[in-house]
Amino acid sequence: MDTATRFGQTVIARAAGDGDIPAPAEAGAARDLAADLGLHTVVLVEGVSDRAAVEALAERQGRALTAEGVVVVPLRGATSITRFLRLLGPDDLDVRPVGLCDAAEQRFFRQGLERTGFGTARTTGDLETLGFFTCHADLEDELIRALGTDGVQQAIDDQGDLRTFRIFQRQPAQRERPVEAQLRRFMGTIGGRKEHYARALTEALDLTRLPRPLDGLLAYL
Repeated sequence: MDTATRFGQTVIARAAGDGDIPAPAEAGAARDLAADLGLHTVVLVEGVSDRAAVEALAERQGRALTAEGVVVVPLRGATSITRFLRLLGPDDLDVRPVGLCDAAEQRFFRQGLERTGFGTARTTGDLETLGFFTCHADLEDELIRALGTDGVQQAIDDQGDLRTFRIFQRQPAQRERPVEAQLRRFMGTIGGRKEHYARALTEALDLTRLPRPLDGLLAYL
């Protein structure tokens, strides 16, 4: 397990712990790992699929985030944002938080940033000034809209899953649904598929037509 992965797991474990005061050993371990990485920025995203997309786009742009002192950490739920921000604040790890949020979860990010002293965000623009970029529904939706349904199906074909997707489309529960909804559901039907396709769709993007929140985040780093 590399240092960046160990750091991410340590932060996730601390954020999930009981109480606001971390165990000294856990706090010390996180600080040591951050120092080893030369860490200055943590990218907070909703889940592992979002992390896969951010890291894939960085790679396509010829960037190595860990070498830049940046680590992507999944929140596993937007309501936990305040706990994560508190760990990243000046009284603990003292690194810069940035990230992605869904439009429906903006309120949690605004509240968390203000409560932890990182800034006040009244609007989407304010959030971007603080380094947090908003997806219309979620990042998966942004990727599907950027590629278009034909582009997504081509990516599915490239992964060898098109026949499976056609069978899925013929299921009674799917027949009357728009293809965009079918694509989203298909990617979530098997464990690991959503993460796999977050990377595959990002790798299929035209670099001159990137989803705005993903493009904005990488430019901000």
